Amino acid sequence: MNFDLTEDQKMLRDTTRSFAKKESPIERKRKMIDTELGYEKSVWEQMGELGWLSVPFPESVGGFGGNLVDVALIVEQFASTLVPEPYIPSVVLGGMAVLRAGNASQQKRWLEPLCEGKTSLALAYAERQSRFDVTDVATKAEKTRGGYKLSGEKVWVLNGHAADTLVVSAATGDGLALFAVDRTAAGLTVQAVKTMDGNRAAMLKLDGVAVDGDRLLGEPGNAGAILAEVMDLGSAAACAEGVGICQAVLAMTVEYLKTREQFGTKIGAFQALQHRAVDMFIETELCKSHSIEASIRMSDGSDETTRASAVSAAKVQLATGGKYVVEQGIQLHGGIALTEEHDMGLYFKRMHILNTLFGDEEHHLARYAALPSFTAGIQA
Repeated sequence: MNFDLTEDQKMLRDTTRSFAKKESPIERKRKMIDTELGYEKSVWEQMGELGWLSVPFPESVGGFGGNLVDVALIVEQFASTLVPEPYIPSVVLGGMAVLRAGNASQQKRWLEPLCEGKTSLALAYAERQSRFDVTDVATKAEKTRGGYKLSGEKVWVLNGHAADTLVVSAATGDGLALFAVDRTAAGLTVQAVKTMDGNRAAMLKLDGVAVDGDRLLGEPGNAGAILAEVMDLGSAAACAEGVGICQAVLAMTVEYLKTREQFGTKIGAFQALQHRAVDMFIETELCKSHSIEASIRMSDGSDETTRASAVSAAKVQLATGGKYVVEQGIQLHGGIALTEEHDMGLYFKRMHILNTLFGDEEHHLARYAALPSFTAGIQA
C-alpha cells in the first residue's frame, strides 16, 4: 500500500494548513462561539472558491473528483485551529448522501451550488429513539398526488440551523427514503441549539411538510444502505479531524513543557513528564495510522467488511488514544488548562464530540466484534 501523497495532495494539505494558521486561528473559533450562526458564510464561500468544498464530488457537478483521503487531509488541517465552518456536516454528510442517493439531475441541482460555496447542506437522520441505528426511523413520508408529505422529528442535525437544504430520512410504504427539503418549507420548524464544543445543530419538527416527487432522492428502500455508508464516511472524516486535534494538543503541550518553569527548572526536564509526552506522541501516531487506513479503505473500493473493520478500528482508537491525548494535555498544563480562557478546553470538548458522532466506542467495538473477519478468526 502506497502512503505517499501526490503533488496535488501535498498542495491541498499545505494550502489548508496555511489557511488554518493565518486566516482562521483559534481566536476566530472563540469569536464564532458567541455568534448566531457559529461560522461565517463569507468564509464558506471562500472555501468554495478555493475548491475545497468540491474535492470529493465528480466533475459533472463542478467537483474535483477526489476521494476521502483528500477530504481527510483538509479536515485534519482545519482541526489544528478548530476551523468552525461545517465541512463534515455539509460536504461529507449532506453532500455524500445526495451524491449516493440522487440522480444526475438532483446531484447537479444541490451539489453544484454547494461546491461553489453558495449553499450548505445538512443530513437529518438521527431521532430520539434511534441512537446509532440509522434505520430506526419514526418519521413518516405519506405519498400524495404530486409527491410526499413528511411528518416527524429529527434531533441534533449538524448545520441544520443554517443549511439551505436538509436531506431528511423518512419511512415510506416502500421502505426508507431520503428527501431534499428546503429550510423554508411550510410546516418545518427549525430550533437552533448549541453543542458542547460551541458549534451549532438543530432540532427539527416536520408537520405535514409537502415535497414534490422530484425531491425524493433515489428509490425508496435504498436509503438504509446509503446512510450506513455515509455514517462510515463521516466516521473516517471525524477520525481525521481527531488526528488534527491530537497533533495540535501534543505540540501545545510539548512547547509548554519546554517553557514552563517550576523551582527554577523547566518542567520538561523531569523524566516522568517526558514519558507522558512520549505516550501522547505514540497515541497520536496510532490514531493517525488507523485514520489513514480508514480513509484509504473508504476510497479504494474495498468490500463492505473491510471498510467497516477499518472505520470501527479507527473510531475505537480515537475514543481511547484521542481521549488520552487531550486529557494529558490538560493534566500537563495544570490548573490553567481548566480555565475557560485556555485553548486546551476547546480541543478537549471537540474531541469528546467526535468520539460520540457516528457511533461511540461501545458501538464500534460491538460492530467490529460482529464482523465476519473477526468472528472467523475466533472460530478458527
